[in-house]
Amino acid sequence: MRILVTGGTGNVGRLVVEELVQAGVIVRVLSRRPGTVLPGDVEVFHGDLAEPESLRPALQHVDRMYLFPFAATAPDVVHLAEHSGVRRIVTLSSGAVTTGHDTNFHLPVEQAVQASGMEWTHVRPGEFMLNNLWLWGPSIRTERAVHEPFPDRTGRPVHERDVADVAAAALLEDGHQHSAYTLNGPELLSRRDQVRAIAEAIGQHIRLEVVTPAQARDLYLAQGGFAAASAEFLTGFQTYSGAAADPTTVPQPGPETLDRAPTAQDVTGTPARTFTAWSREHARDFLAPSEQEP
Repeated sequence: MRILVTGGTGNVGRLVVEELVQAGVIVRVLSRRPGTVLPGDVEVFHGDLAEPESLRPALQHVDRMYLFPFAATAPDVVHLAEHSGVRRIVTLSSGAVTTGHDTNFHLPVEQAVQASGMEWTHVRPGEFMLNNLWLWGPSIRTERAVHEPFPDRTGRPVHERDVADVAAAALLEDGHQHSAYTLNGPELLSRRDQVRAIAEAIGQHIRLEVVTPAQARDLYLAQGGFAAASAEFLTGFQTYSGAAADPTTVPQPGPETLDRAPTAQDVTGTPARTFTAWSREHARDFLAPSEQEP
């Protein structure tokens, strides 16, 4: 079995690669960066989902494929994969498709895959625990502070490894065909709870400063990276699909709507990883380089 992983150097894709290598299958990774170093005996092909024809060499002799979402070219990529002999696609999607909030990012990719004659599985994670590292990491490292406009907003953030576990299972095992798995974390947590867990993991107090959505947006834009790219959505000025919104009317999900949210355990049988465990695993990432132990 040979499996092609697109987005194989990303936050989830690299974990999928690790698990497939451990399973003993032939793993091929599509990368936009020649010379990419990956674990194990991995085949690396240069290509870009934005240019479907660049995938043609990487798709030769591939049985199954992990598809990173790129809506603009999804129909062409899926068509090329099917005609190259791929029999199964596992799509990294989003829990926002399940709730109906995503209509133009992940949904078109799902639709393109389902329109093919291949076996398919969609993996739909909700909010990633890892987002907190990109969003809060810089201010925690420099100020030991988090600037948060919605400290009491609750959610069930999911561990990136749980998402990879489900994707790998769907690639390797039978019985997941024509299924869409929505994935959440095992606990209902407020933003305050999450800051507290990170503080306990690094063994230092983190100041939670409540700011207005507009102030938070300015801070995120100045920070750059993930924070800047997601600033409008994270602060409530934009919907998931990109339409303008009013942050004062953003609905607050309550425990009653998230009480029985599905997790990776429903697919793998293994309890979903907690935010406390994630915080401990990433504790070093929240420290400045001078504070990190060798």
